[in-house]
Amino acid sequence: MVAPAAGGADLETLARVVGRIRSNIERVIEGKPDVVSASLVVLMAEGHLLIEDVPGVGKTMLSKALARSIDSTVRRIQFTPDLLPSDVTGVSVFNQDTREFEFRPGGIFANIVVGDEINRASPKTQSALLECMEERQVTVDGTTYQLDTPFMVIATQNPIEMEGTYALPEAQRDRFMARVSVGYPVEAAEIAMIGSHAGASPLDDLEPVTDAAEIRKLTSIVGQVHVSEAVQRYVVALTGATRRTDDLNLGASPRATLHLVRAAKAYAAMAGRDYVLPDDVLALARPVLAHRLLPSVEASMSGRSTTAILDGLLASVPVPDGPRS
Repeated sequence: MVAPAAGGADLETLARVVGRIRSNIERVIEGKPDVVSASLVVLMAEGHLLIEDVPGVGKTMLSKALARSIDSTVRRIQFTPDLLPSDVTGVSVFNQDTREFEFRPGGIFANIVVGDEINRASPKTQSALLECMEERQVTVDGTTYQLDTPFMVIATQNPIEMEGTYALPEAQRDRFMARVSVGYPVEAAEIAMIGSHAGASPLDDLEPVTDAAEIRKLTSIVGQVHVSEAVQRYVVALTGATRRTDDLNLGASPRATLHLVRAAKAYAAMAGRDYVLPDDVLALARPVLAHRLLPSVEASMSGRSTTAILDGLLASVPVPDGPRS
């Protein structure tokens, strides 16, 4: 059964709420509209966001600003080498009074979970997030606990070449809908940052502009956005191209295909449309696909990055004609 298309009033509501969140975040993150937009797309598409960059460029600030803009439960987990999986998921503790085991929830039990420097924890601890991120549930000692919706993990990580970090397992990277890099600010934005950040943190003044219930309504609106058969075939052709090239040892998974479609639906809804264009898919292909790909030895030795390889594949796949079938 096909879901009814999103109405104009629904899309106006979505644009209004997203605009409020965007303005709130941009009070903290100066001169990075593309990064903010990508974060909002992931939020509307019910995905998880990976922010990767060098220290000090505002990764944690961006994640905290997004979390504080929504009146919902928020938990922050500082990933360190001695962090245990039970610190993330929770643990059963024996109660001397009742003579029974009681479950004590870990840091993952929140609507928005900020995982700071996720790749400083061991792969074993990172893997504690796999079930949480994919199935939105936690299983401890044979008992499964459901996580509330909306549920979003916003993780930051330093480049893996830096001291004291571990590469994220492939299964972990694949669960992040998109990866963004904040990058260094332009000169004007850095000067403005000195005036607004030097005295006190602007995060202290941020107030929520929406709540969890409204976010749930907006994600249901995104789910009604139409994706034509031509666009569906285009997405499958893009991800399929990454699996056939000799430049990549690991191509995009079927989960990546689904994430790209869901992100494109959110992107279209934020643009005021109830249907997805091929341009929506192209705009999101790099943040959604690049972090899932592994270059071949030959490509790495020749200095070709996964982004460059992906750009070549995007240019080689024919774009369908017309906005919708």
